[in-house]
Amino acid sequence: MRPINTPALLFAAMRPRQWAKNALVLAALIFARRAGDLSAVAAAFAAAVAFCLLSSSVYLVNDIVDIEEDRQHPKKRDRPLASGRLQVRTALVVAVVLALLGLAGSLWLSRNLFLVAAGYYLLTLAYHFLLKHIVVIDVLTVSAGFVLRAVAGAVVIQEEISHWLYICTILLALFLALAKRRQEIVLLSENARHHRRILAEYTPEMLDQMITIVTATTLMAYCLYTIAPRTTSTVGSEGLLFTVPFVIYGIFRYLYLIHRYGQGGAPEQILLGDLPLLVNVLLYIVVAAIVLYSGGSYGPPHPVP
Repeated sequence: MRPINTPALLFAAMRPRQWAKNALVLAALIFARRAGDLSAVAAAFAAAVAFCLLSSSVYLVNDIVDIEEDRQHPKKRDRPLASGRLQVRTALVVAVVLALLGLAGSLWLSRNLFLVAAGYYLLTLAYHFLLKHIVVIDVLTVSAGFVLRAVAGAVVIQEEISHWLYICTILLALFLALAKRRQEIVLLSENARHHRRILAEYTPEMLDQMITIVTATTLMAYCLYTIAPRTTSTVGSEGLLFTVPFVIYGIFRYLYLIHRYGQGGAPEQILLGDLPLLVNVLLYIVVAAIVLYSGGSYGPPHPVP
């Protein structure tokens, strides 16, 4: 019998691929034009690490709570806990340690960041124990988790939080959450309600309507953001309009992968696994960086546009 590699199983259960979601903590750093401020860069990356620890703690707790349901899922049954290769007690101890490290790290960075991080952790725990069983509230809670990541990035570098940050983040997060729900229903078919009872409250048609509304709203919100007076004042031009085609293509490409290939269950896997989408994201970053940093000085003070 092959020996059990507990550290490797723990690392897999922490879902390192999903740490990519915590890159959103860096959004305020970039859009506030603080990428040249080394102290702000260090603080933002440290905050992102803290959120990686907290999110991994939540993933472990989630897998413990959902262990029986995951065993009924065609893909999740191979997870370390659901497969029985990783002991529940071990996972629980590590989850507590990760949570303490993440919260202590955020407190060390700033008191306000600690409050945001604690709010994020409590919200995600509430989601896994209760809120994920309430229709519509479940996807809104997931979106709120993304918003708190973005807010944390602004708080840790002491930048004013833009209302555009709230709007664009929550809409994009809603888009991803609804797409994930749709993929779960399509993948599990008749067994969907047995895996997670909230899935019985949704239908693919209903989710398609919600996705259509959120897609249109997201695109409109981003377009308005690029030409908003505060944005053009901070950036010094309307140059961010040049990033709109990349946003449109990215969303449309994601929809294509959902409907044509049944993807959408793991956004981080799509981003890292689909070459056209990955290239599009890199091009967006390059164009946005040129627009934001090509002219004038940068560094504090610059409000997040």
